Amino acid sequence: EAYWQSYATKNGLNLSTPDAWMFGDGSKEMGDTLGALVVDGIKTGTCAAHCIYELEGEKLQQVGQFDIVLDGDENPLAIIQYTNIELVKMKNVTPAFAKSEGEGDLSYDYWYDAHVQFFTWELGLYDLTFTPDIVLVCQTFEVVDIY
Repeated sequence: EAYWQSYATKNGLNLSTPDAWMFGDGSKEMGDTLGALVVDGIKTGTCAAHCIYELEGEKLQQVGQFDIVLDGDENPLAIIQYTNIELVKMKNVTPAFAKSEGEGDLSYDYWYDAHVQFFTWELGLYDLTFTPDIVLVCQTFEVVDIY
């Protein structure tokens, strides 16, 4: 909260503290790895299964919205601002978006394989089955501040 208040004051924003979260599966390793990609400017996109938003009653992010990215120890790393939000079937995600996720060798094939594994795991927590037709919330963002 103190990090956000400092940023908001410095930038003349009168907004409540945004959501703070870490990328990945909740593990320290993934939070640290993906958070570092954000700080380094390599990761400018992320995606999530739309059905999980519905199951958990979460609102979709909006263009212009801010969020705070945390590391694997839940310490702030950066503030991001969303520049694009799209609903896309996984099988229709573009190579450019896959590259924006900043993972592995930045190829579509790496992205696809890693996300099949992730969504199979995540959907399994809800007794759902992965298919390539799963609708993803594809989010593009820019880093507006590094902690």
